[in-house]
Amino acid sequence: MKKLIISSAFLLGLSTINAQKSIPLYQGKAPGTENWTQKEAQQFNELFKTEVVFNVTQPSILVFEADKAKANGTVIVIAPGGGFQSLSINREGIDVAKKLAENGITAIVLKYRLLETKSNDPAKEMMEGIKDRKAFDAKTAPIKVMAGEDIKTAISYIRTHAKELNINPEKLGVIGFSAGASVILESVLHSKDATTLPNFVASIYGGPSQEILDTEIPKSSLPMFICAASDDQLKLAPKSVLLYSKWLEAGQPTELHIYEKGGHGFGMGKQNLPVDKWSDVYLDWLKFHNFL
Repeated sequence: MKKLIISSAFLLGLSTINAQKSIPLYQGKAPGTENWTQKEAQQFNELFKTEVVFNVTQPSILVFEADKAKANGTVIVIAPGGGFQSLSINREGIDVAKKLAENGITAIVLKYRLLETKSNDPAKEMMEGIKDRKAFDAKTAPIKVMAGEDIKTAISYIRTHAKELNINPEKLGVIGFSAGASVILESVLHSKDATTLPNFVASIYGGPSQEILDTEIPKSSLPMFICAASDDQLKLAPKSVLLYSKWLEAGQPTELHIYEKGGHGFGMGKQNLPVDKWSDVYLDWLKFHNFL
């Protein structure tokens, strides 16, 4: 796989959490999607009530490096959700990155490849698509594989450029929201070598497929944090329980938080509910495992 080699000079000036840089993951067209012609776009989506990115054809990472006075060496790759049709770029991406960076963690938001949006409304297209779930899953299956390659390429890039990013390559975690949870699990369950395998994992209201649930977990220690809400509109909370059970049965460190209310896609939003504090609980978990 051709990867873009970027000089350390490209990363200069990343001393504050607002000094964000966008770094492409591949030279030229991404392998396997060379013929894609759709153009990446971002807009506020009325249905999701948040900013979304769609029609990603050139995968990239947004880097939020922690202030060097606070940096602890930990780096976390964030995979926003959006049903593989869009990315909830703020609530499940940039807002998460800023909180992590404020706490001394270098945060990387992954913009992975998505299904083509033919209209200007990715949320509406996704909601129409999932009316026939079987057909939608078949349509997204190859996209999941591509997105899995994107996160593995990102992990490899981060470890290769650990010095420039001021991070410890052995303190690299991944966190995914909804569809993004499936993306991060691709790096965990389908990595062929240690260079693309993260050191810790977090799944937030994910809905892992049966194939994922049936795949063997790596033998190396791989702590997992899992969080969801019982009133998830997509009824994915039981999937989080199954994922927890899988990790537990494998003898892996794992922690599960199921909130009574919060719905699907709560991310960094505020609903004046206990679920609003999930990210603080996640920070406590990171501290417990010496990643904070």
